[in-house]
Amino acid sequence: MSKCCQDLNEVNISEDIAGKKVLLVGNPNVGKSVFFSSYTKINAVSSNFAGTTVTYLKGTFDFGEEKYTLIDVPGIFSLNGKTVADEVALKFVYSNPQAIIFILDATNLTRSVELALELKGFDIPTVYALNFLDVAREKGIEINTKLLEELLGSPVIETVATQNVGLDELKNELLSQMTSEHKLNIGCRKCSKKEIYHDATDIVRKVRKSSSEKDIRKDKLSDMMVKPATGIPIAFFVLVVSFAIVVFGGKVSRVVFFLPVVKNVIIPFFDNLVSMFVNEGMLKNILVGEYGIFVIGFEWPLTLILPYVLFFYVVFAFLEDCGYIPRLTVLFDNLMSKIGLQGGSIINLSMAYGCAVPAIIGTRTYGTKKERLIVTTLISFTVPCISQIGALIELISTKSYFLFVPLILIGFTLFIIVSYILGRTLEGVVEPLIIQLPNLLIPNRKSYFRKILIRMKSFMVDAEGPMFVAILIAALLKETGALDAFAAFSSPLVKDWLGLPAQATDGLILGIVRREMSVTPLIGLNLSSLQILVASVVSLLYIPCLSVFGIIAAEFNARTSVMIVILTTGGAFLIGGLINQIGLLIL
Repeated sequence: MSKCCQDLNEVNISEDIAGKKVLLVGNPNVGKSVFFSSYTKINAVSSNFAGTTVTYLKGTFDFGEEKYTLIDVPGIFSLNGKTVADEVALKFVYSNPQAIIFILDATNLTRSVELALELKGFDIPTVYALNFLDVAREKGIEINTKLLEELLGSPVIETVATQNVGLDELKNELLSQMTSEHKLNIGCRKCSKKEIYHDATDIVRKVRKSSSEKDIRKDKLSDMMVKPATGIPIAFFVLVVSFAIVVFGGKVSRVVFFLPVVKNVIIPFFDNLVSMFVNEGMLKNILVGEYGIFVIGFEWPLTLILPYVLFFYVVFAFLEDCGYIPRLTVLFDNLMSKIGLQGGSIINLSMAYGCAVPAIIGTRTYGTKKERLIVTTLISFTVPCISQIGALIELISTKSYFLFVPLILIGFTLFIIVSYILGRTLEGVVEPLIIQLPNLLIPNRKSYFRKILIRMKSFMVDAEGPMFVAILIAALLKETGALDAFAAFSSPLVKDWLGLPAQATDGLILGIVRREMSVTPLIGLNLSSLQILVASVVSLLYIPCLSVFGIIAAEFNARTSVMIVILTTGGAFLIGGLINQIGLLIL
């Protein structure tokens, strides 16, 4: 191997991470989350690195007789990369960690060793976990662990994290390394990519052997998922099954559990409690009246939205952990490039169905501002969050699920038009897709359910508070007569142009706070199929909620945020009105 020196001068660190810490480092999709969950148990929180919107996990790590902070560093391919995640990872390395647990992917060893070589120049005790050994052996890959250990100059522990194999040995070896004297290794952080790649391939060539006689069924399935002839039917099947699980699971859990609990237990409890202390009048109406915060404040989020959010995360977490979503990005990369995007954008667009805010934050990993702006605009225009989808399911199910067909077609058409226009009018370039496909795996049960629990807790915290605020505002407006006055003022737009009842004006106000609340006031009304379609289209395109408005302003600027609001709101009223007027002529 070449001996390329690196400059170890201090980099600019906005804020050191205080205290004793161990870093969990590796490429994306190497199983770091399983190690993290095992070592930290439930003592974990998600944080943004100071001065950035890059999220990482940190938790308490019992190590010997002391407690350390275990930090799950964002997955990266290089310390010399240009993304914010790469910069954050480098700052963690320079923040004086006590040790590093480096996760090597036994199925894709070269990429892992490249990053490992960059880290060798830092005088930090390191232990390597050679993960996915079970998957590698299924593929006929054998690795000489002892030789790899000699070439890397630090202990290499064989692990299968999903089965808890090697985790205790890894922890004990790390403690041994931290208590022994260490010499500075000369690594390759400042070497050229070509030199680092040469050294990494040289190591892998010496330690890795492959047998074509082993079972390669997973490789065949992976290939089928990324080839258009077979991948598109698979993607369609996955989409249909996923949608069916979310709709059926949400509907059943709503009827069987959530609705009875809210209607028969929670609302009567607060109604009786308020009645004991508050007389009839405005205050009681605000608390338990038509728009009472203890009535629809529980009814809307818990019976109309939460059931669908739960099953969405059940499905999405499974597709994430089994490795399907990255394959979806490769499958559609060629098609996306024709409309000004690359396949990797699907990851953020998919995330946006959960919530637009982390999806927009996630665009910071993109190499160009142009692509970030295109994806952010598309999310604001055409991707409803799961809370909004839950409300739409309840609204549309009162007539026919077939109404989803024109709604999806309208959304898809707008997606193509907006991305095509922005791709050709915005200055800049869209970088080609570079992605490492993770292994196809059955998700680790513990990590899988933990991920669902964390996301549901986050939803309850992020969604429930703004909903209560919006409902309180609506109750005050209702009691003061302002809501009726606004309905009268907006009648030419809402009733004449859109063909919607006066209650739709409630949604226009509430939707500013939370997008799904632009739909909820209409649920339960006897609307026609045309009115439901118009209301659904208006909700889909309507102004992004306040949290989305704020994150767009923070990520870009206030002018961009205002422009997106104007375009989405104007588009909602224009397209919704045209659908209504054309529908009235046809029907």
